[in-house]
Amino acid sequence: MNVEIREYTKADVTEAVKIWNEVVEEGNAFPQTELLDEKGGHEFFSRQSFTGIAFDTETEEIVGLYILHPNNVGRCGHICNASYAVRKDMRGKGIGEKLVQHCMSKAKELGFRILQFNAVVKSNQRALRLYEKLGFVKLGVIPGGFLNKDGTYEDIIPHYRVL
Repeated sequence: MNVEIREYTKADVTEAVKIWNEVVEEGNAFPQTELLDEKGGHEFFSRQSFTGIAFDTETEEIVGLYILHPNNVGRCGHICNASYAVRKDMRGKGIGEKLVQHCMSKAKELGFRILQFNAVVKSNQRALRLYEKLGFVKLGVIPGGFLNKDGTYEDIIPHYRVL
């Protein structure tokens, strides 16, 4: 499998929504609770600073995506934020790392200076290992900062990396 990343187009909406909603439905990584439909999904992906689509060049299948946008405005507008989603059956194959690396490059290209993750859930060990590998700095722990789907609260660990 050879994975490349390109910019989102409207033709991607069905698969992008499906992958995004997989993560939302799992209820242990994204803060969103509402699922996207195709209309809302297209609006959501289109209004980001950039939405990247990871696809297998051999099969043309979409295997993941990321969204990139400002984390704040004005004097903090140089800090961006991103979210990543990998198709459930494709996890553990290095796609997440490609998404994050592409995102860092794209963020820098767009003029952002810092990439910040506000809510990395403590149980998301794959993400935590990846962010450490890629040089992200942990900012501390927010106890009980994330409400899991099952109603329990879990710590979140914000991270950042200078681009």
